[in-house]
Amino acid sequence: MKRFSLLALIAAVAVTDPGPAWAWGGSGHRLIGEAAMRELPTDLPAFLRTPRAILDVGELSREPDRWKGAGRLHDANHDPEHFLNLSDDGSVLGGPGLAALPPTRAAYDTAMRAVGQDEWKAGVLPYAIVDRYQQLTRDFAMWRALSFAEGHSDWKAHRGWFTADRRRREAQLLVTLGELSHFVGDGSQPLHVSIHFNGWGDFPNPDGYTTARIHSLFESELVRTSVDAAQVATRMPPRRIFTGAIEQRTADYLAATGAMVGPLYQLEKTGGLTAGDPRGAAFASERIAVGAGELRDLIVLAWHASDNQTIGWRPIPLADVLSGRTDPYAVLYGID
Repeated sequence: MKRFSLLALIAAVAVTDPGPAWAWGGSGHRLIGEAAMRELPTDLPAFLRTPRAILDVGELSREPDRWKGAGRLHDANHDPEHFLNLSDDGSVLGGPGLAALPPTRAAYDTAMRAVGQDEWKAGVLPYAIVDRYQQLTRDFAMWRALSFAEGHSDWKAHRGWFTADRRRREAQLLVTLGELSHFVGDGSQPLHVSIHFNGWGDFPNPDGYTTARIHSLFESELVRTSVDAAQVATRMPPRRIFTGAIEQRTADYLAATGAMVGPLYQLEKTGGLTAGDPRGAAFASERIAVGAGELRDLIVLAWHASDNQTIGWRPIPLADVLSGRTDPYAVLYGID
């Protein structure tokens, strides 16, 4: 009897608990990845602008959601990457504000525990974005070294390996781009940077915003039925040039998204999220376009930041390879 009751309780929880929310559905994430790739400037590698690469990044943009359900440890580690629980005062659950986030997840978790929270409850979306951006920068540096070495006449003894590894790096780049696309896309969805992530919740509510679950309605159903690539393309923002730290840029980006939480709830209050209302489609299209624009800009930023990267082990400056001074085979192949 006790075992039966326990199983019944577990089943009931499974039905009523929706689990972690997924920012944008597959349609929204695909739109973000493809729109960003279509707008890459011509000074980036040509393989990134091919129809195949555009399609692949669009599909790989959905991958961090398709990971879910792999296992308890896996999901517990990765679920916080999709969100950041910003309070109405701009802090993360009463801890640090976006502009003052600690430099590492370990330090962030320590800061959250000081206010009775932790990174798992608070979310680590800004760290996920910065992590993938830094990985992309390193991937670009490796690709540049391999591409240069492949065509260098003095290093032709290892040309076959350089070519093969350059192709492997291109495949890796698409994976990294897909993951960066996903988390940048999460950061354009207002309900993923707020404590009001699925209805206003048990908080002061002077404007009378809904407490109903609106998360899936907004990010999946509305997008799937009302948003297309043409709408996103017409709303893509111009390039945003930024010379500061990636951490600051990411904080600014998420803060701007957080400012859209109130307008989203106001839109719902006036019926804008109902089927056929053009206001909901326009709002969702604009948010997806903002995500695509940010992704495009971060890709360009990572490409230029790769100038200052080192490569291989033991590391050598990329500049030494591109100047022709150092054959990178030993550090890239890994001669121990």
